[in-house]
Amino acid sequence: MTPDYPLLARQLEALLDSRDWLTNSAQTCAFIMQEVPELNWAGFYLQREPELLTLGPFQGKPACNPIPFSKGVCGAAARTQQTQRIEDVHAIADHIACDAASRSELVVPIMTRDRLWGVLDLDSPRRARFDTTDQAGIEALVAVFMARSDLE
Repeated sequence: MTPDYPLLARQLEALLDSRDWLTNSAQTCAFIMQEVPELNWAGFYLQREPELLTLGPFQGKPACNPIPFSKGVCGAAARTQQTQRIEDVHAIADHIACDAASRSELVVPIMTRDRLWGVLDLDSPRRARFDTTDQAGIEALVAVFMARSDLE
């Protein structure tokens, strides 16, 4: 069942009552993990050094850290600054397997002032979990997070 993403966006907007990016990123990934079905990981990777993503707030099993822009689905999202929607992560040659149960992935880059701030990474144990509706819905949730947060 596809979540009601417009409703989730309104709920997330109400939840994020602080401008603090750290609090809001923790709340956002917890909210997504609770409200979007069939996820086994939801979290942020931040760009704090050139060409490198560093683990931020997340929900799920311990994660890989750091991730270079040259590796994996998160790296591809950071490098291209475009959302990556992968039906089968095992078909990706340089996929970084933090959790062997993950089968599909959706990674949304977070841009601020024409630079990459980080990415939101969602993993699912179901192959082809994410469709275009999910992509648009999660991108809308990222837009709410960005609008409600002071991103450094």
